[in-house]
Amino acid sequence: MYKQVIIVRTDLGMSIGKTAGQVAHAAVAACNHPDCKPYDFNCWYNNGKDQKKIILSVDSEDKLMNIFAAAVTLELPYALVYDQGKTELPVDTLTCLCIGPAKSEVINKITSSLPLLK
Repeated sequence: MYKQVIIVRTDLGMSIGKTAGQVAHAAVAACNHPDCKPYDFNCWYNNGKDQKKIILSVDSEDKLMNIFAAAVTLELPYALVYDQGKTELPVDTLTCLCIGPAKSEVINKITSSLPLLK
């Protein structure tokens, strides 16, 4: 089983539309990361209509960066998304992190305790 997990900062108060855009940026960018293994990507992408994406939340940049550090240690593909500052947020605000696509059991090691985005 393969998936992507996108972790969104809830402390920023982003609108639903802004959040959706940032999540989309993260999902696409992580697929282009050098640690995105072609076999893992193909297993995830070609899994029927699934291409599982789980959207989780954290309430601070520090928490997001701790998860990022763990993803790097596990050599997982990732993407950090920094806003361009054209609408709601100051330029270079870190909004979210995507991890994967990769094996679910590996991603779960660092994300299983996080709540779903509400």
